[in-house]
Amino acid sequence: MRLKMSVLVLILSIGLKSALYAQYKPNNLTAEDERKAQAWVSKTYSSLSQDEKLGQLFIVALYVNRGEEEINKVRNLVVNEKLGGLILMQDDAARHIALLNEFQSKSKVPMMIGMDAEWGLYQRIAAAKKFPWAMTLGAIQDKSLITEMSAKIAEDAKRMGVNWDFAPVVDVNTNPNNPIIGNRSFGSEVDNVVKSALAYSAGLQNSNVLAAIKHFPGHGDTSTDSHHDLPVVSHDLKRLNEVELAPFKALTDKGIGGVMVAHLYVPALEKQPGVPASVSKSIITGLLKEKYGYKGLIITDALNMGAVAKRYKPGELDALAFKAGNDIMLFSDGVKEGKRLIQQAIDKGEISQNRVEESVKKILLTKYYLGLTQYVPKNPENINRDLNNDSHTKTVQKMYANALTLLRDEKKLLPLNCKETHYYVPLEEAPYQTFADQLNLRTSVIVKRANEISSIPANSKVIVGFHKDNSTAYKPYKISDASKKVLADLGKNQNIILNVFGSAYALKDVDISKISTVLVAYENNDDAMTAAAKSLHGQTKIHGRLPVFVNEKLKAGMGMDLNPTKQTTK
Repeated sequence: MRLKMSVLVLILSIGLKSALYAQYKPNNLTAEDERKAQAWVSKTYSSLSQDEKLGQLFIVALYVNRGEEEINKVRNLVVNEKLGGLILMQDDAARHIALLNEFQSKSKVPMMIGMDAEWGLYQRIAAAKKFPWAMTLGAIQDKSLITEMSAKIAEDAKRMGVNWDFAPVVDVNTNPNNPIIGNRSFGSEVDNVVKSALAYSAGLQNSNVLAAIKHFPGHGDTSTDSHHDLPVVSHDLKRLNEVELAPFKALTDKGIGGVMVAHLYVPALEKQPGVPASVSKSIITGLLKEKYGYKGLIITDALNMGAVAKRYKPGELDALAFKAGNDIMLFSDGVKEGKRLIQQAIDKGEISQNRVEESVKKILLTKYYLGLTQYVPKNPENINRDLNNDSHTKTVQKMYANALTLLRDEKKLLPLNCKETHYYVPLEEAPYQTFADQLNLRTSVIVKRANEISSIPANSKVIVGFHKDNSTAYKPYKISDASKKVLADLGKNQNIILNVFGSAYALKDVDISKISTVLVAYENNDDAMTAAAKSLHGQTKIHGRLPVFVNEKLKAGMGMDLNPTKQTTK
């Protein structure tokens, strides 16, 4: 009996030590720092009731644009359900801060505040500065620039009271028709995705903002939007290991604080038909935790998404997700019921209390490392200016300049000769005036609309812009037949410099065989257009590389360097 008790004590002590381990740790942490962290976690955990412990497992959404009734629901959940965290949604930064100050003051343990800020807080706060999408960043060769950018995002996050950026996306986008990843992916090559994601995560976590790689086990080759229904990834295990799973496997031991699990059905990894990865024990516990040895926080994708919300009831879904191995249920619509069902499962012996201890202590330790032992109120004054000023613009334009990718320049039309007259033909549906204005700063440019191209003298140098809608990352990239015809007509007797202000996939079915010069700028906004114009004038070096496979003639890794030149202005 004594031997059995000794073994039991040993097992419990091993379990306790593993429960007090967090994937994320601040830089330059000493042994004494770790001892203090462990002591705080143990003391705090012991002070919590079971209901408070279970509350740590949930993050709910805070909208400030849906009225006071919605805000009151969150207020009541914070107080009554002892929430572990919030995810900030649209749209008023000052209002968010005021509510966070109030809610945090009512929390026994400060809440972890998350946000989808893949391209900066602009993703949720329209007044903030928009940073480039991941595909744009994937074209950048100096990955330290990505770290510089994400450090700026972290600065903005901390200004808002946000501790966790649910980024970066590490899905390998091999499907150009992917409706939900696309521009959010660093590209179609595993190595580039891994290097870019490491750089992005470093910028956040070196600034004490947690990162979360997503969407495990890989959302890159899907044709269904999981916000609406359940995508199926039907590849065999060999392909999954080589592509979809590869970035996650490469990054699980790199100190990244979180992994977000997708609502996907992957038959090669989950034998039970139709079970999403987010509630699959074989995928989360068996693969991510046991096989890959991941020790960080595991969080579901939003539980209100159609892929799972159509299949499970609120609360039931949360309990299933926790049983599968998730530490945190994100965007829960059933906190109270979820807690009840988790406790019911504990009482029945379906979930051990040790499992609760493991997750809660992991959450508490991460909170300690993020400085959340005591909440310091934020000041909402001047928040919009602080999230969007000249320092942001400088960083952003540097990113776009370094992403620019020159795919061809057969007639050596670049840089533009400032003493010559050029024609500019804007095509597609989005604004273009900034590009025209920036071009005109250093060279004479005559703007011609599509119906005026016949008036352009033969053998002129004609700049063509494909200006795609940049309002969201999910807009279609395809070029209209009308624009393709204009390009083809111009190519017959003009010297064309084609600028793609949109996804590189836009060139998928565009014939560029008679186009001398092709430059991809990836996005259509003032900063991208300014960067492109400066590069055409020879003011900045062009040295980006194509991050995605577009077609057999335009493969990932393609691109040419073009060094800056000194020219006098017009």
